Amino acid sequence: MRIVVALGGNALLHRGERPDAAVQQANIDRVATALAALAHEHEIVLTHGNGPQIGLLAMESASDPALSAPYPLHLLGAQTQGMIGSLLACTLHDALPGRHIATLVTHTLVRADDPAFARPTKFVGQVYSRDTARSLARERGWHIAQDTTGWRRVVPSPAPEHILETDTVHELLNSGTLVICAGGGGVPVTADDDTGALTGVEAVVDKDLTAALLAEDLKADFLLILTDVPCVYEDYGTPAQQPVLDATPAELRRKGFPEGSMGPKTEGAARFVERTGGLAAIGALDAAYEIVHGRSGTLIRPDLAAG
Repeated sequence: MRIVVALGGNALLHRGERPDAAVQQANIDRVATALAALAHEHEIVLTHGNGPQIGLLAMESASDPALSAPYPLHLLGAQTQGMIGSLLACTLHDALPGRHIATLVTHTLVRADDPAFARPTKFVGQVYSRDTARSLARERGWHIAQDTTGWRRVVPSPAPEHILETDTVHELLNSGTLVICAGGGGVPVTADDDTGALTGVEAVVDKDLTAALLAEDLKADFLLILTDVPCVYEDYGTPAQQPVLDATPAELRRKGFPEGSMGPKTEGAARFVERTGGLAAIGALDAAYEIVHGRSGTLIRPDLAAG
């Protein structure tokens, strides 16, 4: 099968962990172990989140006295693609001897008039106490929102319209290359209506929605979304919490998952299944092989009755 794998940013840097390079390298070693068995049997395209990493770079940039203004988010997104992509490529190179592996900095076209620019929802950076988050919001002009374990910065997350390097990814796949691309949802850009000139924008595209679009455009058979929980849960974090092990796109949407966490994952999976008739699944990184073989995670399947 051709499988597009979407790694969550929290799968690369767990909640509460120090954002040190050594910590991320240790987590990426786990990624390589989890994906090696899949890569031996299937054609893999690997995407990844960047929420913790881009938040760290944004904080460093905002605090750097050498800068007259912080680096914009689209450039920080490009930096995270290079950093995480390099770690993944080197580690997978060691885990898959002889395999061609390439990291591709990828750009994602978004609409300049997307209403998401006026309603930030995408969590980036670390978790803060409410008082610290409010202080940072006043000091830096940030928007903040409550996450599952505290308060975090939120930024606009416009919908992906087109991945500019899709044809290049296709060519790399046809040559037998394992491709790492669309990191952090891709560098968000808009195109001028008259000239087509590209402009980076202050946003972070959701990597799961980008992964779903990429999987559709590449005619993938399976979309695998890996995160830090074993499956999708209804009423997560409450006494009524229940696992959702099997669902159609319509059933997932009726459950109303939160925008800042599981919502984009379930929506990305639902879109891919609806538009292609393929399969999608959501689950834990360490269970990647078991998820694809139906022994773990949440499976999202076509609604045969609707078809």
